[in-house]
Amino acid sequence: MSSSDQSRWTDAAMQGRLRKRYSAERRFRFFGLAAVSLSALFLAFLLVTMMAKGFGGFVHYEARLPIDFARSDLMLDPAALKGPDGSNVVAGADVEGVLVASATAVYGDAAAELFGAGAVRSAGRQLLADPDLLTRSTTMWLPVGSKIDVAAKHDSDAASEKLVAVLESKDALRMRPNTDFMTESDATDPSAVGVWGALKGSFLTIVVTMLLAFPIGVLSAVYLEEFARRNRWTDAIEVSINNLAAVPSIIFGLLGLAVFLNFLHLPRSAPLVGGLTLALMTMPVIVIASRNAIKSVPPSIRDAALGVGASKMQVVFHHVLPLALPGILTGTIIGMARALGETAPLLMIGMRAFIAAPPQGLTDPSSVLPVQIFLWSDEVDRAFVEKTSAAIIVLLLFMLVMNGLAIYLRNRFERRW
Repeated sequence: MSSSDQSRWTDAAMQGRLRKRYSAERRFRFFGLAAVSLSALFLAFLLVTMMAKGFGGFVHYEARLPIDFARSDLMLDPAALKGPDGSNVVAGADVEGVLVASATAVYGDAAAELFGAGAVRSAGRQLLADPDLLTRSTTMWLPVGSKIDVAAKHDSDAASEKLVAVLESKDALRMRPNTDFMTESDATDPSAVGVWGALKGSFLTIVVTMLLAFPIGVLSAVYLEEFARRNRWTDAIEVSINNLAAVPSIIFGLLGLAVFLNFLHLPRSAPLVGGLTLALMTMPVIVIASRNAIKSVPPSIRDAALGVGASKMQVVFHHVLPLALPGILTGTIIGMARALGETAPLLMIGMRAFIAAPPQGLTDPSSVLPVQIFLWSDEVDRAFVEKTSAAIIVLLLFMLVMNGLAIYLRNRFERRW
């Protein structure tokens, strides 16, 4: 058989090879689709699990409690609550004792643990809003304690379930949104915890990280790619940057502990120190992504700008950098997303302390959402389980908003040529 006969497309052997080729292509597409579907399935499982477990953190149960403040042992002057120190006056009063006495009088001795710190805070707010309540009897709806809340949502100990049954029989139990979870800070009682302090700390920390890592990383990439001479020193710098991008994050935490706390004596557990530490960790990623984005700009752009008389500086900052900005922002998004979810380096610089008030500035003690989640997950109280899942949902939404903003800016500055 001649060579021309062997290469005919109608030949049986050629048709067999074509079938194998098409079969290989179909298998590749199938495995690719299966991989994407499996990834989406795992993501959906994660989100559904977190939503199912974390929904209880955004709602809580309230119990109805009749209170006669006029006959109680709460020695408070209504006029004192109307002054500027009213909140301090309420905080120093025995509001909890009044709630316990009223609860046991209405629902029996088993109701001694019906209310917790969340109810004390809620009662104090109602007294500050209407100090005249101290002169009469009233009915308040107050958040129940963690044990009763867990018993109303899930299965719990027999005593708590019995008390829940008593409350439900008297129509004295209702579910309401837990607004304090988004407006309050950490607490020892799970009925009073919130994520606002950690959320604000995360925002301040990531702002410091962004303000430091982005300009320094981009300018470093511009210098190394456009201005630096090619020699062994720049090669060593490039190798060092590539190695730093792969260093475990806890190493940067040790570096921040040694430099910012022990040497510079900056305030421990502050967003400033956290931002500096995360900036060190994020900067290599931004430098590498920025250099790749600058390399992707066609050389014809540079040649055209130089041909009309532009200086090297004008070529870089008026033409190359604007065209590379979408790619630079993509690398920045990746770096910021990594920084938002980091826990280990922040633990090393002391951001695992109990912080009961949100930070007012960059140097105030603070926590961040990943560390707050880590601390709550280590608590033995069952009520912290749903609080942990709810905090994870808040962290995911926070990352989604920050990344969405970055993607919007990337698309806003994107140019086509």
